[in-house]
Amino acid sequence: MATEVENGQDDAALLTAAARGSGGFEALVGRHAAALHGYFARRAPRAADDLLAEVWLQAYTARHAYDPARGPVRAWLFGVARNVLSAHWRRLAQESRGAPGEGAHGDPWEAVDNRLDASALAPALRRVLSELPEVERELLLLVAWEQLSPTEAAGALGIPAGTARSRLHRARARLRESAALASAGAPGLSGPTVPTSPTSPTSPTSPTSPTGRSSSEHPTGEQA
Repeated sequence: MATEVENGQDDAALLTAAARGSGGFEALVGRHAAALHGYFARRAPRAADDLLAEVWLQAYTARHAYDPARGPVRAWLFGVARNVLSAHWRRLAQESRGAPGEGAHGDPWEAVDNRLDASALAPALRRVLSELPEVERELLLLVAWEQLSPTEAAGALGIPAGTARSRLHRARARLRESAALASAGAPGLSGPTVPTSPTSPTSPTSPTSPTGRSSSEHPTGEQA
């Protein structure tokens, strides 16, 4: 259990304490498990529990490497989550081909798009999102779905904050342009808005140990 003192500390102080072997990591798990589980549940729902456990394992292992100058802990954790998810997708792509290392990718938008509730995203919005460059789309979804600030999203993606803001502005402009066309009656378009976070499954109980798996089920059935 996280102590009252730990609950009163900010994320950076908790991670610093964990790096020194003075506890603190469990409190971080409690604070961020639900948000990270939602990130996975919206992108790889059947593997979400295992991917979340892998994030905590990797984050705990790399706790000494955290650099506050590169962004807040929340952004760092989402960066770890993104790397874990990309590795998961690459692994699935390799398994489906039976040829490790060839043509692996980390942005299977079609698989994610197919999981989205049609009522949550208008067809035109789905189309515009699918046409965005991967980084711009991920920036938009991290801000809209995961409620990260543009600076936090930049940290998660490992790009400068200024670059993130300009790319986010460009992505939003594309959405506004599509909405304007729809309002003008352009055929085949229904007015899209910036996506809001779709409903995700309830987050499981946070693991009490960073090395403990939260689920014994392996995501071998996930489709890339």
